[in-house]
Amino acid sequence: MHTPSQTRLRVRYAETDQMGVVYYANFFVWCEIGRVEFFRQLGWDYKQMEIADDCHLPVVEAKCRYSAPARYDDEIIIETTVTAVRTYVIKFSYRVLRLAPDGNQLLAEAETVHFTVDRQMQKKPLPEKYQQAIRATML
Repeated sequence: MHTPSQTRLRVRYAETDQMGVVYYANFFVWCEIGRVEFFRQLGWDYKQMEIADDCHLPVVEAKCRYSAPARYDDEIIIETTVTAVRTYVIKFSYRVLRLAPDGNQLLAEAETVHFTVDRQMQKKPLPEKYQQAIRATML
């Protein structure tokens, strides 16, 4: 997977504010959806990472730059890539685009940084099988 993981969804009414614009924090929910699907596309279930490998990835930093509003019923795509992976840290980048017949429009670019821990929230190295597969996506 040398291209970004892609996840499509349609903006739901509940994600918008009184003006019909997506509430800004929902972009981070979409990043989580993209991240879970990234692992699924590598052949892993995020839930199984937590259960079988006692590997949890809490967010320790998040940022987003908004370029255009998303609105109710827009079809969007979340592009997810890993930009850095180290023993205890993974950094994801996201692009959220509105799908349109005349060309996709960039809505936002985001980034999240995750620290790997066990279920007691103690620092734990990211298992090697995940490190290898993630690094292969970065080539």
